Amino acid sequence: MNPLYDTLFGRHAGRTAPFLHLPDGTALSYADFLAQAARFAHVLASEGIAPGERVAVQVEKSWHALALYAACARAGAIFLPLNTAYTVDELTYFIEDSGARMVVCDPGGAAGLRPLTDRLGAALLTLGADGGGALAERATGMAPDFATVPRGADDLAAFLYTSGTTGRSKGAMLTQGNLLSNAETLAGYWRFSEDDVLLHALPIFHTHGLFVATNVTLVAGGSMIFEPKFDLDAMIGAMPRATAMMGVPTFYTRLLSDDRFDAALTRHMRLFVSGSAPLLAETHARFEERTGHRILERYGMTETNMNTSNPYDGERRPGAVGFPLPGVDLRITDPATGEALPQGEVGQIEVRGPNVFKGYWNMPEKTAEELRADGFFITGDLGRVDADGYVHIVGRNKDLIISGGYNIYPKEIELLLDEAPGVLESAVVGVPHPDFGETVLGLIVPEAGAAPDLDAILDGLRGSLARFKQPRRLIALDALPRNTMGKVQKNALRERYRDLFAD
Repeated sequence: MNPLYDTLFGRHAGRTAPFLHLPDGTALSYADFLAQAARFAHVLASEGIAPGERVAVQVEKSWHALALYAACARAGAIFLPLNTAYTVDELTYFIEDSGARMVVCDPGGAAGLRPLTDRLGAALLTLGADGGGALAERATGMAPDFATVPRGADDLAAFLYTSGTTGRSKGAMLTQGNLLSNAETLAGYWRFSEDDVLLHALPIFHTHGLFVATNVTLVAGGSMIFEPKFDLDAMIGAMPRATAMMGVPTFYTRLLSDDRFDAALTRHMRLFVSGSAPLLAETHARFEERTGHRILERYGMTETNMNTSNPYDGERRPGAVGFPLPGVDLRITDPATGEALPQGEVGQIEVRGPNVFKGYWNMPEKTAEELRADGFFITGDLGRVDADGYVHIVGRNKDLIISGGYNIYPKEIELLLDEAPGVLESAVVGVPHPDFGETVLGLIVPEAGAAPDLDAILDGLRGSLARFKQPRRLIALDALPRNTMGKVQKNALRERYRDLFAD
């Protein structure tokens, strides 16, 4: 018995119905997809990957990459997807910390990772977006079936690395039960069926694209139009063949920027879902006016998958993330005492349910800090529940920046800025951006008598930070605003520069 594989993948064995509609116009059946996943599983086994061992994957989005996810599930390995924008410096920590026994990367990245994998004794295989690479070559000739490795609901299925504003990145340990329960709940709540065709343009190294969009489709037995990334022309071209779409707010603002996106184009659609970043009320209104559809906004995070959702039937309220999902308990507590607060008051959001992760890899102290003894997870988000029961996110009690659906942690950038020539100290904040929701702004204080070259500092960050983390702009200040305790007042900086990138 392997609940995750059996429920998501195995039950489709032999199905000739299409699973993926590919960019070249072809359709890939469930049977053909699972055959390739089995071949990949044989490669994992031939490399000695045992149940519970980690396979770190940094590859471009493709159906082959998705098949590797299925292969890990079938072989009992823990799947560790990594952002394709990460540099070797960034990857080194994740690979070392996770103890990955295998690393799969794009063919162009192998040379940079080889010294690391050699030092760690990890296997290094390649997989290209076109299906080429050493992994695919090794899989050629392997049997199109594989004896599924028994696993239980409490066994780990995936690691996703997250972080706070201080300290090391944390490996969130997600079990088979975490992923499966959330997929089944969402498929039912959002009314997904075999008839659905999901327009999928999200990355698959992220909870949203992999554990929500893909898993929900698999549970329902539907199909996906599998776009490698968001491309406006491609999305508009594919829309008439779809019934549902999941995206980040940036997707919706970009669609609304094109006059071709209208009610006629979306008449076959039944559902648009938004998440990973707050959706502006203005976007809600413009979208409904243009198409007649109301976007359904939901709320989740790396450690929990999805926690809440606006209703499928009923009011989808702008500025709210809906109600706790079936099986999920949510409470608002006082950050200082942990005591539950009355309805309507703002406090920290805590959630409990089968979706909540097992803990942080090799961090028992951090796990104990954020997972209470009664099973509630302290999300770090601030919110309130209104009189009708809708949950509203009003802020974060951490300095997390969410830009285009990606999490960015200021401390990581500040440490690099502080090391730059002529910089005394720095602060990094997120400020509103019309396309990405938020973008990164860096504020630096020069050392006495110094005049740092801001362009050179930005250029110097490119080798150490993924592009989405790099500050859109640097500004030099005489001093950073501080409170009486000496703490930098980032809220004051956010307010001061909130209109910097306004239209």
